[in-house]
Amino acid sequence: MEELAFLDLPDGRTLIGRGPFTRRESAPDGGVAFYRNDFGLTSPAPWWVPGDWEIVPRGEAADFLGGADHGREVAPPVCHWEAPDASAFAAVFQEISAAIRTGAFEKTVPVVVERGLLEETPGRWLLAMAAASDAPLTGYGFCSGNEGFAGASPEGLLSVTGGVLKTMALAGTARTEERDVLEVDEKEIREHEYVAQSLVSKLSDIGHVRRGPRGIMELRSIVHFHTPIEVDLTGSETPESLVRRLHPTPALGPLPRTLGTMDQLISWRRRLGTPMEFGAPFGAMVDGAFHAIVMIRGLWWRGTELLLPAGCGVIEASRLVNEWRELRLKREAVKARFGL
Repeated sequence: MEELAFLDLPDGRTLIGRGPFTRRESAPDGGVAFYRNDFGLTSPAPWWVPGDWEIVPRGEAADFLGGADHGREVAPPVCHWEAPDASAFAAVFQEISAAIRTGAFEKTVPVVVERGLLEETPGRWLLAMAAASDAPLTGYGFCSGNEGFAGASPEGLLSVTGGVLKTMALAGTARTEERDVLEVDEKEIREHEYVAQSLVSKLSDIGHVRRGPRGIMELRSIVHFHTPIEVDLTGSETPESLVRRLHPTPALGPLPRTLGTMDQLISWRRRLGTPMEFGAPFGAMVDGAFHAIVMIRGLWWRGTELLLPAGCGVIEASRLVNEWRELRLKREAVKARFGL
């Protein structure tokens, strides 16, 4: 299968790039380039310039990505899921709780991975399903040969157009039917405020920051607290510098964010089998603007093997059984999105 990448853009269009891709250390001066990195931002050449590309209306992207199945309904492949290891997560959760009590962390985000086995290789099908998502979700994906990733993220890392940066705080989760409870849940509100206040602090020295009111983002079966944030940039910031300033937000990373807390979080993620790109930024430079999302609510695959990761924010008030329930809620939302 040819190399493909796609990203939904904020203006209702979808960028589709086809390989072969040329890797670059920095963004090109013009044209189109995708930004793809791992959670630790260790890639020496994170910019992927497509051999050719096109921009299509968002509602048509799934058909363009459908390959041989273009224009017709296709039943989802059958997947056999294996329950994640609760004991491994519990051990990491206890280590995190101990680190919070000692003051090393205020908050961090462990990840649980559910594994599945498809009865056939997914081809472009997972990309097409991700591209069929509606706003406020942002579809994204990449595939090369028999491996890739695809998802529909509710979390935008940043979008820069005409000197204005837009980002968001997205943290605090509940079932849709528990929306009223979420609005007064002190633990979830506290977790969300960690994220929102941290973002405002990180951005205050590069421009005038405007924080919107905390609201609720509705995503079918689940809801999240959501706070929009805008910055009128006063200097010439590069996409790379802005990504490193914002990634990872406390919604996916540690608070405080230091080399030590990041290394510890990455160690916990490795122990739990987390794909290195889960929670990482994925974006695109197009029309002189840069847009990047956080790679969550997605699937990673190699051949017929699937990985479905989900993370949860752990603070002092967190309880193991509640976090385990939240992780399952997020994974079930992804399965429903892909018909798996």
